[in-house]
Amino acid sequence: MSKFTIFKGSNGNYYFNLKASNGEKVLSSEGYTSKIACQNGIVSVKENSQYDSRYEKKISINSKYFFVLKASNGQTIGTSEMYETSFSRDNGIAVVKKIAPSAVVEDLT
Repeated sequence: MSKFTIFKGSNGNYYFNLKASNGEKVLSSEGYTSKIACQNGIVSVKENSQYDSRYEKKISINSKYFFVLKASNGQTIGTSEMYETSFSRDNGIAVVKKIAPSAVVEDLT
């Protein structure tokens, strides 16, 4: 089962990860100062993940591929893991589009 996991970092901020049914992390959030803001971030991923235009495909300085999911206002709401190929990155986007809307939320705080 795919799921969002909410956790609290050592800096006191709240974060979420979107995990595929195999447990692999496919999207990670920025830090939020409150749990409510983190939960709102999850809602934003569920909504924005369905629009191709909200994904920014990127290449890191060490030639790894990744993507950033943005809200309609341009704010980053999630960043992918690093991939070896652009094909793998594009597959990661397809996975997020498929699983995010119905993923359950697990609060680990």
